[in-house]
Amino acid sequence: MTDREKIVSNDFYDVISDFRVAGGIPSEFPGAVYQPVSGEIGVAYIDRAKTVPISVSNFTYPAIPKLYGLMQIPQGEPFDPTPLVESGILQVQESSLGLTGRGVVIGFLDTGIRYEEDVFRKEDGSTRILGIWDQTIQDGQTPEGILYGTEYKQEDIDRALKSENPREIVPSYDENGHGTAIASVAAGSRLGGGLQFIGAAPEADIVVVKLREAKPHLKDFYLVPQETAAYAESDILVALRYLESYAVSVVRPLVICFSLGTNLGDHEGHSIMADYLNQVATRRSRVVVVCGGNEGNSGHHYYGTSVEGLTETVDNVEIRVDENTSGFVAELWGSVPAKHAISIRSPGGEVTPRVDFREQSSREFVFIYEKARIQVDHVLVEPGSGEELIFFRFIAPTPGVWTIQVNVTGSSGRSDFHIWLPLTEFLQSDTYFLRPSPYTTLTEPSNVREVITTTVYNDENNSFWLESGRGYTRTGRIKPDICSPGVSISTALGKRTGSSMAAALLAGAAALFMEWAVVEQNQLRAESRELKNYLIRGGDRSPGESYPNREWGNGRLDIAGTFDVLAGI
Repeated sequence: MTDREKIVSNDFYDVISDFRVAGGIPSEFPGAVYQPVSGEIGVAYIDRAKTVPISVSNFTYPAIPKLYGLMQIPQGEPFDPTPLVESGILQVQESSLGLTGRGVVIGFLDTGIRYEEDVFRKEDGSTRILGIWDQTIQDGQTPEGILYGTEYKQEDIDRALKSENPREIVPSYDENGHGTAIASVAAGSRLGGGLQFIGAAPEADIVVVKLREAKPHLKDFYLVPQETAAYAESDILVALRYLESYAVSVVRPLVICFSLGTNLGDHEGHSIMADYLNQVATRRSRVVVVCGGNEGNSGHHYYGTSVEGLTETVDNVEIRVDENTSGFVAELWGSVPAKHAISIRSPGGEVTPRVDFREQSSREFVFIYEKARIQVDHVLVEPGSGEELIFFRFIAPTPGVWTIQVNVTGSSGRSDFHIWLPLTEFLQSDTYFLRPSPYTTLTEPSNVREVITTTVYNDENNSFWLESGRGYTRTGRIKPDICSPGVSISTALGKRTGSSMAAALLAGAAALFMEWAVVEQNQLRAESRELKNYLIRGGDRSPGESYPNREWGNGRLDIAGTFDVLAGI
């Protein structure tokens, strides 16, 4: 079996690593493959038959790739430029600045792109796409330094567009449509003088990664239905490397549009991928834009706190499980120095013994009158965050109300804990907390410190979109940074709603700024932190509202307002 075959095979685990030994992988894993990402960061592919089963206790929490989902709701209707106007984008395009994203690369890691669409072509019919790396196709040339997938360059795409059967030359295609919609919002060409369609940065160059879907064994581990679109953190890491490397090779400023999210993680921006995103976002001529997710009104977050002065606090966390739920995971994150013991009550009234974890361990609970099994992994000090993690797998849960009794001890002051259920699309059922909190519902990696995070508002009436994720981070750090239009946004495939649309608009606006700053040499050293603060200064804020806040961050996106600030207006 070749290295490429091993990487894509379901017989091999993807294991994320932030340290390297000679050869990249330990000697006890014969036949394994190592894919470098950056510095000490990489992904090892290990034969499942030659190692222990995947679990938090066996592999450590950061090593297991999290699953990411798409942040959109498809709709219909024709092109509407209002979101571009409300964001100040059309004003910047049509003013004396004349910014269109020229000379800037916008990178997308998503479901691919329908490169034949007119919105991705120049006036002469040639493509604006510099390259496509398709992780799902294994019979072509791989990108330099990457061990799998197939890369199609600009000349390949142009040759395909001139042929009668383009997909015989470049077979990459976006079956889902999410990636195509995102790219058209951020960087769609001007069609029909702009009356038919225009993206936020219509002359930016485009680089695309078509992510492969997560391996079946990883979906099984997270109890996600196999037919659900889900993407592994390991593949996303390598996709980020590809986009960064491409921008380096063409010596261009790069804006990365990250329009996926997950409810897994500490919601404080600590992970191996978060470290890499921070690295990229703080490099000169680099901007990373991340959507805040659509989980604010889902009922998938629980917030609990101990009572100051008590040696022990008991909190009964109730989860209403739908009859169509075949299984799900949940994560409890506790704060140092408190410790957390748990017991579980089934809908039929059976109660497990209280488990007071003393060290990293794994338990499985079974019930007399229930077919359900609940596997619990405990990590007293999770490596990325340093906090306590309890990871639950509810397998074939009985419909009804399940109760996790959480006993908080070891802290004389107030101590918080949070529990998150999976993304709505991963559950595919009406399962939720009976007493949820809408706050701290930004999906990862939008809590990463140096990226620019956006939530969603409806530009039709300037109201905050209730489904949008909300801040702050788990420890109270300020996120989101800005709020962008994301309701009924015109795309090349019809109107769509969601935080991914907001991220696409923001990414296009970022490309306009980077054209002015780097391409036009007004501020050559610009990167995510500078742009973030310029956006904050130019943000549109409502009188009487206190900023920053959990919904709007520092105000509504207004890139024209940012240039007004720069001009001293």
